[in-house]
Amino acid sequence: MNQQRRSLMKYSAVFGLMASAGLISTAQAQEWNKAAFEGKGIDDVFKILGAGSPDKSSAVTLNAPDIAENGAVVPVGITSTVKAEQMAILVEKNPSSLAAQFFIPAGTDSFVTTRIKMGQTSNVYGLVKADGKWLMTVKEVKVTLGGCGG
Repeated sequence: MNQQRRSLMKYSAVFGLMASAGLISTAQAQEWNKAAFEGKGIDDVFKILGAGSPDKSSAVTLNAPDIAENGAVVPVGITSTVKAEQMAILVEKNPSSLAAQFFIPAGTDSFVTTRIKMGQTSNVYGLVKADGKWLMTVKEVKVTLGGCGG
């Protein structure tokens, strides 16, 4: 099965389940940013997200291990002291740089956590969009066992 078809099936299933569970509306599920997830490099994803060149900020904290023993399940979280509209996690050396994108509803705490795959040691970026401006932080995560199957 080719990689694009596999990705389409995976994202269709995830968004379908989220819509059926009421976590997102059907319209939101249909509007996922396919181009951003297909971006091949950090700068490419920044451009597609409309982030330009995000400012490094102490208002954004990336919670990730210094060393990930298994690149297939790396726990990552972003916390922000500013009210976030969106949050994103990017992995510089992954085949697709954008690992996760979150839309934060108004009145919600600016905090997300998930598990991502990393194929190798890489910089991981935590992005936060607040008041129409993108802020970021970056941390190197060393991977001892790859998880992207590259």
